[in-house]
Amino acid sequence: MGAPQSRVWGDRVLSGRMAGSALILAACLTGVSGATSPVSAATGLAAPVSPAGSDRIDEALDGLQGDSGRGRAIVADRTRGLCLLCHSGPFPEERQQGNLAPDLAGAGSRWSTAQLRARIVDSRRVNPQSIMPAYHRTEGLEQVAPAFRDRPILDAQQVEDVVAYLTTLRNEPGETK
Repeated sequence: MGAPQSRVWGDRVLSGRMAGSALILAACLTGVSGATSPVSAATGLAAPVSPAGSDRIDEALDGLQGDSGRGRAIVADRTRGLCLLCHSGPFPEERQQGNLAPDLAGAGSRWSTAQLRARIVDSRRVNPQSIMPAYHRTEGLEQVAPAFRDRPILDAQQVEDVVAYLTTLRNEPGETK
């Protein structure tokens, strides 16, 4: 075996398993084209969407209420949300956490509930250069793994659960209560 491969991802250099994992995640889950159209009713979202270019979705998806305990489980689960592939956060039980994306600690103090929802549903609405998957969008995607075709990565309840959890994260990285 040769030396671990490294790849440049945005402004970061990834090596070894992190490089491979990031590429697999991007290839299998995102496949987002260059289009940055806002989420619309045609994507299967039941909630009203804020105006194009907005960084928020004010209404809960399908009128659902999230559960922060279930949301934490999704964020920490490497088989569902895959959040810790790119993000780090207050998960002492998880040894390997990502460093490609913002630390989730303090997310609830940096963004409103509506802003967090928009980022989970489709982060490219907010930042067209984002490599984060569109967790609740099914249209306008390319090269999507067969298991994810025509269905969102997270259903409406799971999105609301993740949002409910992220809003509880008020302390910035390194801060204690």
